[in-house]
Amino acid sequence: MKRPCLIIAPGKEKAILRRHPWIFSGAVKRIEGEPQEGDLVDVVDAHGQWMATGHYQNESIICKVLSFDTPDINEDFFRARFRSAISYRANLGFFNYLSPFTFHLSPTNVFRLVHAEGDYLPGLVADWYNGVLVLQAHSAGMHRLFPMFVDILKDELQPYGLQSIFDKSSATVPSLQGGVARSAGVGEDGYLYGPEPLEHEITESGNRLLINFFEGQKTGFFVDQRENRKLVQDLAKGHRVLNCFGYTGGFSLAALRGGAEYVETVDISKKAIDLCNRNVELNFGPDAPHQGTVADVLSVFSGKCSVLSKATQDCVSRLNTKHSTLNTQFDFIILDPPAFAKNHRSLQQGLKGYRAINQRAMEALPAGGLLMTFSCSQAVSKEDFQTMVFTSAMNAHRRVRIVRQLPHAMDHPVSIHHPEGEYLKGLLLQVE
Repeated sequence: MKRPCLIIAPGKEKAILRRHPWIFSGAVKRIEGEPQEGDLVDVVDAHGQWMATGHYQNESIICKVLSFDTPDINEDFFRARFRSAISYRANLGFFNYLSPFTFHLSPTNVFRLVHAEGDYLPGLVADWYNGVLVLQAHSAGMHRLFPMFVDILKDELQPYGLQSIFDKSSATVPSLQGGVARSAGVGEDGYLYGPEPLEHEITESGNRLLINFFEGQKTGFFVDQRENRKLVQDLAKGHRVLNCFGYTGGFSLAALRGGAEYVETVDISKKAIDLCNRNVELNFGPDAPHQGTVADVLSVFSGKCSVLSKATQDCVSRLNTKHSTLNTQFDFIILDPPAFAKNHRSLQQGLKGYRAINQRAMEALPAGGLLMTFSCSQAVSKEDFQTMVFTSAMNAHRRVRIVRQLPHAMDHPVSIHHPEGEYLKGLLLQVE
C-alpha cells in the first residue's frame, strides 16, 4: 500500500538536502493521501523524487525524518539504530558504571541511552537508571512503536542487566493528553516490562538518589546535568551554596559531597523538597548542613521568603544553633530553572524571566562569588543566553567573568545536521 506523500514546494528542498530532520509545514506544497498523526509519510520533491521518510505530525513541524537513505522503515531499521546508540555509550564507558574521563572512582549508573535526533531517532529519548530504562516519546509515531521497541530493547540490553522498562510519555505526546488508550493505561505513565517499583535508587558520582518515575519531571531526573554537577562537587569545598530550582537535590548532593560549608535547596514544589531532604539524609545523615526550602526563588532573593511548614522551621532552628558561626551570605549560587521560553513565541517573555533571576543572583553574591546559571530552553540560542547574562550584569552593576561554558553531558550527542539539539546552555561566572 502506497504511503501518503508530502510534496515539497520548489526551492524549499535545501534543508532536506542538508539532512535537517525537521520538515516545516511551510515547505510543503501539498499532501497526497490522508495521513493521520504518527503515520509514516514519504517526502518527495516537486518532480516526484523520493527524499526522505518520517513521522507525520499535525504541527508546524509537519514531519520528523527517520531516514534520508531508505524508505524501508521496519524492525531491522530500528534495531540497527538502537544498537548504534547502545554501542556509543558502551564505547564511552557508561555501562562500566564509572563517570567517563575522570581520574578517580566515582560510581555512576544513570545516563541517557537515546537522545532523539542526536541518535537519529527523532521524537524519542531513553534514559538508563541502574537497570530501569525510561522511554519518553515526543511524537505519536514513536509512541505507537513502543511494543516493538520493548521487544528490541529486551534483547539488546539483556547483557547489561536490564530489569524494567517504563513509559514516561503522558506529558510529551499531545494525543495522549486526550486519553488515547495505551499499554500502560489511558493517558498514564507506567511500566511496560519487568518489576514495577514505586521508587528506584541510582548512583551518580558516588551520590545515592531515590527516583520516582511516576511523579518525577522529565524521565525522573535531569540526567543532562551530570558533568555540571560533578564540577560543583569539585568546586564546592568551603562554600555556602544556594541551589535554586533545586528539584530533588542533585546539585545540592554534589556540593555536600565536595565539602560545602552549608547548602540550601529552594524549589516551589514541596514534593521535590521532601525527596531532596530524603536524598540528603540517605547520603549524609540527619545532621547534614543542609536546608530544603519550599518557596518561589525570587521571594528568596527579595528577602520575603517564609518557610511553609513547622518541620522546616524546626530544621532552620537546628541549623542556626548547630552552625551559628556560619555567615548566612551565599557565595555560590546555582540557577537551573525550568524552560522559561517553551517556543519562539514566548522567547522575549522567557528572556525577561532569565534576566530577573540572574540579576538578583548577581546582586546577592559577594565579590568573588560564583554563579552557575543555565537555560534549557531550545528557543534560547547561545547568543540570546550570553546577551541575557551581559544585560543582567549591567543592571546589577557588577563585573562578571565567564569561567567556563557548561553544555549538557556527553551522553547527549548532537547531530551536526541538527544544531538545535544543543538545547542546554550554561555558564560558570565569577562576580566581582
